[in-house]
Amino acid sequence: MEAPLILTCCLAALLLYSNTLHAQFAYDDSRAIKTNPDVLPSTPILQLFWNDFWGTPLTHSGSHKSYRPLTVLSFRLNYALAEFEPFAYHITNVILHVIATGLFAVLTSLLAPNARLFSFTAPLLFAAHPIHSEAVSGVVGRADVGAAIFLLLALLSYIQYCKKSSINGHSNATSTAYYSSAAAAAGAAASSSKSFSSAASANASSSSSSSGAVGGCGGVVTTAVIGASRACSSKLYLSLAVLFSALSMLTKELGITALAVCAAHHIFVHAKIRLKDLPSLIWDKRQHQQLWSAVAVLAASGALLLGARLVIMGALPPEFAPADNPAADCDSAMVRGLTFLFLPAFNLWLLLCPATLSFDWSMEAVPLVTTLADPRNLASLSLYGGLAALCLTYLTGWRRPWGGSGVLPRRLGFDDSSNAGDDVVILALALLVLPFLPATNLFFYVGFVVAERILYIPSMGVCLLVSWGIHVLHLRARSTRTRRLLYAAVAILFVLFAARTWRRNQDWSTEENLYRSGIPINPPKAFGNLANILSSQGKKEEAEWAYKKALSYRSNMADVHYNLGILFQEQKRYEESIHEYRLAIQFRPRMAMAHLNLGLVLGLLSRKDEAIEVYRQCSQLDGSGLKDPRTHEATKISALFNLGRLYADDGQYEKAIQVYMEAVDKMPAHYLPQSLYNMLGEAYFKLENLEEAERWYLKALRVKADHVPAHLTYGKLLARMNRGSEAEEWFRKALVLAPKDSSVHQHYGQFLSESDRHVEAADHYVQAAVIAPSEYEIVINAANTLRQAGKNREAEHYYRLAVSIRPLDATSHMNLGAMLHVNGKLHEAEASYLEALRLKPDDSITRTNLQKLRHLLVKKGISPTR
Repeated sequence: MEAPLILTCCLAALLLYSNTLHAQFAYDDSRAIKTNPDVLPSTPILQLFWNDFWGTPLTHSGSHKSYRPLTVLSFRLNYALAEFEPFAYHITNVILHVIATGLFAVLTSLLAPNARLFSFTAPLLFAAHPIHSEAVSGVVGRADVGAAIFLLLALLSYIQYCKKSSINGHSNATSTAYYSSAAAAAGAAASSSKSFSSAASANASSSSSSSGAVGGCGGVVTTAVIGASRACSSKLYLSLAVLFSALSMLTKELGITALAVCAAHHIFVHAKIRLKDLPSLIWDKRQHQQLWSAVAVLAASGALLLGARLVIMGALPPEFAPADNPAADCDSAMVRGLTFLFLPAFNLWLLLCPATLSFDWSMEAVPLVTTLADPRNLASLSLYGGLAALCLTYLTGWRRPWGGSGVLPRRLGFDDSSNAGDDVVILALALLVLPFLPATNLFFYVGFVVAERILYIPSMGVCLLVSWGIHVLHLRARSTRTRRLLYAAVAILFVLFAARTWRRNQDWSTEENLYRSGIPINPPKAFGNLANILSSQGKKEEAEWAYKKALSYRSNMADVHYNLGILFQEQKRYEESIHEYRLAIQFRPRMAMAHLNLGLVLGLLSRKDEAIEVYRQCSQLDGSGLKDPRTHEATKISALFNLGRLYADDGQYEKAIQVYMEAVDKMPAHYLPQSLYNMLGEAYFKLENLEEAERWYLKALRVKADHVPAHLTYGKLLARMNRGSEAEEWFRKALVLAPKDSSVHQHYGQFLSESDRHVEAADHYVQAAVIAPSEYEIVINAANTLRQAGKNREAEHYYRLAVSIRPLDATSHMNLGAMLHVNGKLHEAEASYLEALRLKPDDSITRTNLQKLRHLLVKKGISPTR
């Protein structure tokens, strides 16, 4: 294909996905990128080759076993350039899709260089196919796009290897014949009296036998050198094919099928071997020795790569939840078999008619095939019948058989157009079937029902078949009108694909759009995920409705119960929250986060004994087999942390220290311990063990130098130890780190107030109150400090604000009354005192203040209120 046509296909791929560049992270992107420690530079780069795609060690029982270190490395490079800015990740995906489209265009041009319509249509349909939207728009889909690129590079390298090795074999035969003719010509010259010109024609410009022999030997040497050079070149391409196949596997697991695709190309496309001839060729390897040598290299490479993969993953298969792949969890062998037979047909339908797409096909999105009478079995029969017919047609009935000669037809390239259709169909079948085999549940169960992104490579096969069909129709069209109709049909197909892709990309632009689009296909998963988004947007009522809607479809979803519990907890609907957390634990007993939050709510309700029991249970949960062991282990330590705080709040500091130390002993390497160390310091501070307190505060600061709470608590400790200048230095450091943190201003203000620097203290309390105007303690402290600083008018304002925050608090009304009294607002002061007494009739201080006020009113000739 001409370069302009290849560039046109690449440009189409670029333009069609340009609306993804400003998309957000969606669905699995957050876990694979934002919460994946392997993406961060703090993780040693070699660790990528020992962890799965999500950052879990491959040997862990809960590992997903998805081994894609090159994909994670690409995320890491994106992070190095732009941290977690989605644009950098999305533009990388689009560029990779453009590269894949260009390589696919090169492949089609090699397959049928004289079929321009085919060579242009196939990559154009590939560029626009809607099934690719998940792989390109979703950042996680980069694994499939990258694997496709390396697979295409492997296949193109292997095609060059086949061509070079064929040319090399032809050259060797020619050099032998040339050497024999030269020797014969030299013998004839010695026994006859031929003229110079005759000798020249026979011996290639030589007049004597000796000179002819020399010339002949020189030709042999030259040809031998050329042949050796070509042999080295062919081995280089074979090595590249194996290397790119390995890189494809390191990008995504299914990339190892690149070796199988290369082998299929060599056997059935290049060497033109029929299925029935394979046994004889296997027994007699002298024929096509170069073919079997190459296939042996591919097989050995595949075995080596698979062996290394099994060693790295600990030779343990992954474990999945029943909802991920319901058929695999079904007890009926018939149901499993019928469903697994149907799923490839369903995937093929998505490739042929990608009208209905979903971000998730788990649970009951694709119902199980439970009986032989299910009409979907017809789709299965049609698929396998069609594949069998294609194989019988193209792998057993060649138009140019051996003819009994024992020599298979060999092609030097792809110039023989009479066989181009066979080449296209066979390679299309290889690309369609072989990369899809790992997802068929044939060799092992997979953790999904349908995954659109894994169809990125198989879609090449469909595009080849459809485009070759269009090419054949074009050849058979006898009139210009018919051909124009065909062109119009192709244009309409491309426009439909392009429009669907553009629209589907918009679904992937935000998580809300994505989950709303999935409601018709997988309502429980879509509603549950949508509720999370709505809750994060502050749309609590809509979120609650969505959570309950999800549970109406599938009531045993522990995640949804847990998230609904969080929603109720945020709304202080604690009893409802407890109910949801208990349901989450019922459906998933080892869900550590549900245990932790249940303990927190019980603590808020002062149900301390229950909270202690729940925290203890949480800290002892087994984490084997869980998909996110890092979070699970961290949550167990958080349970101990909160248990210690519960004891500390109850004044049981010795018990608190004991629990904190247990947490220190058990915490995993990835746990951030600065808060735990800080709380240990607090507990020792309360026990007047100031040396130990200082040791733990400093330890917290060494772990995280910008940990603001440790700055504040250490500052308080230093003030207590009469090291005022050091204390103030730490408070000032905290201000630099968090100038808009109300607690920093509050603690610094308290320090200044205790140092009798009331004016400075008042300034900081006011700043704290501006930042957090609804925090009662901050507001009342600001009012008190302003009064001490002699700023009575400002103090009055904050006393009024305190009353508005706690209108039923008698002390607030009493304080406001006292301030109004001082400021000469006697009637308002009287009203505040009376309100305080209404709320707390037996308060002696308020009664005394009211009596003094009324005495002053009488003295001024003003009648007090009755």
